[in-house]
Formats: sequence, structure tokens, C-alpha cells
Amino acid sequence: MVEIIKKKPEKKNTSLLELIRERHSSRGIFDLTRPIPHRALDQILEAARWAPTAHNMQNYEIIVVDDKATLGNIGDIHSGLSADFIKENYRQMSFTIEEFLRKKKGVLADMFPPSWATKEAGEGKLEEVEGRSHLWDTMHGGPVLLVVLYDSSKRAPASQNDALGFISLGCVMENMWLTAESLGLSFHIISALSSNMVGERVEEEARQSWDSPATCG
Repeated sequence: MVEIIKKKPEKKNTSLLELIRERHSSRGIFDLTRPIPHRALDQILEAARWAPTAHNMQNYEIIVVDDKATLGNIGDIHSGLSADFIKENYRQMSFTIEEFLRKKKGVLADMFPPSWATKEAGEGKLEEVEGRSHLWDTMHGGPVLLVVLYDSSKRAPASQNDALGFISLGCVMENMWLTAESLGLSFHIISALSSNMVGERVEEEARQSWDSPATCG
């Protein structure tokens, strides 16, 4: 799932390399009342349509979610807290903005309890904490979500473990991301809908919001 947010004017006469350098994930608080122009959405979706896919399978669909009520329903889904995720990825964690900016990689985990940022946590000894967060904490009020649905049953031939499919999806995402950047729109990939790292499957709840028979990818 990706979200796009109005940021600043279009970047005219900007080279592709400059767009690649300026592309980044935007995680600020955004204004839900500022819609994304339909023309911009059309351009982003057209860029996705022309992305290279293995054997030209194009076995994905993109659902545009811009209805405020639907966005609210998705944002209200509980995503939970995962001690297992911290144990597995502790070395990649940053628990403050300052630490994250210094490392320039990994995951910003400032939403986790302070007790999980200790030496003991790094040794796999975490205090059990019951807590829940919402997808809205990740969405930050973005006015548009693009939900990418991937049909693995139609994967490319001779693609062990569907590796070619994942590469193709990366091309789709990159095309959309760079087009959004060129239009002055912020873009952020949200993996929570298809991730099991929180110990709960939020995918089924989210799918009910748009009544899709496919699987989030």
C-alpha cells in the first residue's frame, strides 16, 4: 500500500537523475482535506501501467482509495506491537529521530515502549507489553492510498519463489514513486497490510473496506 500527499509545485525541467536523488519516504502529518488532482493520479497510474514486468505478466491491480470514510476505516485498524519483530531486527532499530538520521538506514521504532530500547532488549529479553497502534499512525492523514493487489497464481514462468514477480512489483513502485516526485507529490510505501510482523493479519480487515477478492502484495 502506498500513500500520496500534496507537497509542492511540479518539478519542471528536472532530470531523471535529480528525481532519483530527491525521492524519499514522507512521514510527516498531512492534511486529509487537500485532495490529489485526478490528472496527477492518472499520470501515476499510467506510469505503473508501463512498468516492465517479467514476461509482461502484469499480474497486479491498483485500487485508488480517496474516500474519507474508507480511509478512516482503514486507519482505525489495529496493527499491534510486536516484541518478536524487535528481537529479530534489533540492530536495525532506531528509537529516536536523531539516531535514525545518524544511521541513515533501518527502521524508526519510536512507537515501541521505551523498555524495548534497552540492552536487555537487544539480547532478546523484552518486557512483555500489551499495546495496540492503528494504521492511522502510519498513514499520517494522507488523502490518497494506492492499494497494490498482486496475483501470485499468475506469476511469470520459470520464476523460482516468484523472485521475478517481486522484481516486477519493485519496478511498478519505482515508476509511480518517481512520477509522484516529478509532480511535487510525497509518496510513502506502507507494508503493514501484507506484513505479519505485528502478530496479527490486518490484511483481511483492510480488504473488507474495499471488498476486493484479491490479495494485498
